[in-house]
Amino acid sequence: MAAVGLLGGTFNPPHVAHLVCAMEARDQLALDVVRLVPAGMPPHKQVPDDPGVEVRVALCALAAASEPGLEVLRAEADRPGPSYTVDTLRALHDAFPGDELTLIVGGDQALSLPTWREPEELLSLARIAVAARGDATREQILDRCSTLAGAADGLVFFDLPRLDVSSSDLRRRVAVGRPIRHLTPEAVAERIAADGLYRQRVQA
Repeated sequence: MAAVGLLGGTFNPPHVAHLVCAMEARDQLALDVVRLVPAGMPPHKQVPDDPGVEVRVALCALAAASEPGLEVLRAEADRPGPSYTVDTLRALHDAFPGDELTLIVGGDQALSLPTWREPEELLSLARIAVAARGDATREQILDRCSTLAGAADGLVFFDLPRLDVSSSDLRRRVAVGRPIRHLTPEAVAERIAADGLYRQRVQA
């Protein structure tokens, strides 16, 4: 049995804030491993300037390669159609019934939890670890989720330093020829440069 953290996203591209979030969750919540879960087809938003899910998975693998306790999970990348979190958790629960699953989310995501597909089923399959970054207070999140069965015991919080780094900012920087070194792992920056990714100007 393993304590497994799951950090989902488009990772377009992955950057240092993703890694800090994953490692802080691993350390503060005593997780054995955190797995990055690149979305194949996110259900609620488009993936701008998407180089393709296989490229995003490869970039995540490069980002995770030098981090102990960080791996990449292809569960959503390999599933056709929209990537719903509850479906991913069901599949993992069936495949690895002994694992304890922790879904890692940001405060803004936690606030919207009641609107997710089958949120109470989701809470029955995994605990939800919320990164406390100042974008939403614990009280706001707990109040918003108070009507969901399992929320009282299923929501936990961990501290995360504020890092103003985003994938959209990295894409913009690449498009105009600005450096991204130290904003993403060196191997990811090298792959982006070598393959000419994100060189088209990104729309605001």
